[in-house]
Amino acid sequence: MSTPEILTTRVGIVGGGPAGLMLSHLLAKAGVDSIVVEKRDHETIRTTHRAGILEHGSVSMLVDSGVSDRVLREGHRHEGIDLRFGGVSHRLDFTDLVGEAVWLYPQNEVFVDLAAARERDGGQVFWSVTDTAVLDQTTDTPKILFTDAQGQAREIHCDILVGADGSQGVCKWSIPQDQRVDNFVEYPFAWFGILCEAPPSADELIYCNSEHGFALISQRDANIQRMYFQCDPNEDVNAWSEEAIWAELQKRLDGPDGFQLKQGRIFDKTVLRFRSYVCEPLRYGNMFLAGDAGHTVPPTGAKGLNLALADVRVLFEGIDSYYSTGSRDLLDAYSDRALQRIWKAQNFSYWMTSMLHHRADATPFERQRQLGELAGVVASRHGSAYLAEAYTGWPTA
Repeated sequence: MSTPEILTTRVGIVGGGPAGLMLSHLLAKAGVDSIVVEKRDHETIRTTHRAGILEHGSVSMLVDSGVSDRVLREGHRHEGIDLRFGGVSHRLDFTDLVGEAVWLYPQNEVFVDLAAARERDGGQVFWSVTDTAVLDQTTDTPKILFTDAQGQAREIHCDILVGADGSQGVCKWSIPQDQRVDNFVEYPFAWFGILCEAPPSADELIYCNSEHGFALISQRDANIQRMYFQCDPNEDVNAWSEEAIWAELQKRLDGPDGFQLKQGRIFDKTVLRFRSYVCEPLRYGNMFLAGDAGHTVPPTGAKGLNLALADVRVLFEGIDSYYSTGSRDLLDAYSDRALQRIWKAQNFSYWMTSMLHHRADATPFERQRQLGELAGVVASRHGSAYLAEAYTGWPTA
């Protein structure tokens, strides 16, 4: 076994997804050095198709921090969504309700922009690493151990260690069980997702509650569309033909207006299982968790990537304050500050999921109550405004 090469930096970051790369980018602009390690290779992340609705604050972060303005040039501004239930569509106009909008811009494109910015600015990122481990988190010199893509063992010594390595990463699980609280709820349903070659079926996203279950009609670009329908978590994608998939989606969208999906060749099928999870606190000694490493949400509220970037904003403020003033006050307050937004987003995501999905064990009363809730949201400007404000993103204190 080779002797590890020792690397020193102020901030060591485990995870080279959007959260880790954005934090590294912001730190570099503030003159704080960092090193990022990521187990996946660049191409795998780039070609992993994931949906992406960006809050206005996330878009501002990408543009104003100098990552890229590609989201403005190639993304799609959405000024509302369509809530469809009982076969009838109800548009919520975000710009009218709260003066904001969101952008349709896939998460892997956010990654492309951030990875390019780190390369452009000379950032140190190790891709395709293996055997990652973290230790000494409660000391003044936490460490990241890993083997790089060439097989060289390396050891990063840092002042601050950041876990941005996702829900299955090593950082969160390195915290002793008696030092963390795992808050979570499992959902009894999943999403059957497809990517297809077709023009958009609608200008904006359609969130549909039907007696047959939830459906989401989303987009990627002018030629590729993403759609989902509620399914059993153990659903076998191979058991579904293209004809059956289109029939199931159309059945959930059917209504007196005669709405018809625009169909095309389906080239990707997947079952997306999800749950709500929050780790408390989001730190262990000098290790801080950000993004999916510390929390996950169901995709119904489009909060996952946006929450990760909001974490990064708060964590960056703490780290920057520490190195510029010597005070740890903001850094030590990171977990409490970030969790305020996280729990608001958890509530919103849980609410949207519960309001739009059909539980197999739902009673007729529960079904009618759910429709009454939807009717109350679209009939009330205050109710619509709450959804619009939460969906487009709360201000960052």
